[in-house]
Amino acid sequence: MVVISESMVESEIEDLSQERSWGTTLWLSLKKYPLGAFGLLIVVVMIVLSIFANVLSPYDPVLNSFEHMLTPPDADYWMGTDQFGRDILTRIIYGARTALFVGFSCAIIGSVTGLVLGVASAYFGGLVDLFFQRVMDVFMAFPLIIMALAVVSIFGTGTENVIIAITIPFIPRCARVVRSSALAIREIPYVDAARALGFSHSRIILRHMVPNVMAPFLIMLSAFVGQAILLEASLSYLGLGVQEPTPAWGLMLQGGAEEYAESAPWVAIWPGVAISLAVFGFNLFGDALRDALDPKLRQQ
Repeated sequence: MVVISESMVESEIEDLSQERSWGTTLWLSLKKYPLGAFGLLIVVVMIVLSIFANVLSPYDPVLNSFEHMLTPPDADYWMGTDQFGRDILTRIIYGARTALFVGFSCAIIGSVTGLVLGVASAYFGGLVDLFFQRVMDVFMAFPLIIMALAVVSIFGTGTENVIIAITIPFIPRCARVVRSSALAIREIPYVDAARALGFSHSRIILRHMVPNVMAPFLIMLSAFVGQAILLEASLSYLGLGVQEPTPAWGLMLQGGAEEYAESAPWVAIWPGVAISLAVFGFNLFGDALRDALDPKLRQQ
């Protein structure tokens, strides 16, 4: 005989209500931020395309077919072919893999490094904070694209070097934003209580300060992905990024933006549309994330 206590019933009801509340919260969020939901949809579609590129793409992305050079869009080649006879739709799909790999790598590495440096700078203060901020000022004095060009000119081209070139300018920008939030958190009494209890600096930073600056960190992370995709396309277009025959949207623009603008406009149109949609999607999602995480905006 199974005895069901009142507490068990209450716990089951509470679990069910929590499940409903998660679903309700998600639905209300999608209704409240429809543009953010649209941006998230674009991001999800990009991720699916990049993961299943081998299955979804109709042709080999690097195989030349000189008998089909500059074929206009038709039933066989939905977006046409480029000057080497390669299917543009296939290269667009595989280009999403390159764009997301570079975008997420740069955004995650740059944001996490900036998070650690920003929180540590605010926590220790004094000469440590002064030193870090002056170094950040030097890096932030250069525009993103100029700094990326300088790094690429030093390390050379290629996917790995492009990630390094884009990541370095992201670090001070994230560190500066995170530091401003961490300065306020450092003055909260529970940080002083953790120090009084003898907790180590690393434990206070990682367990008590970092979780409380996650809102601006996540906003910066989502914004950096779109910026990284745009920077990678810019570097590839200039011939300083990803190299042939790797499918990359900026590299596709480089091969058809000027020479085939009139005779075969589809060579440049579709990569440009892909870049615009990707950056647009991440920006919409980042704006919605900012509105959702900012308490001042939630109250409006």
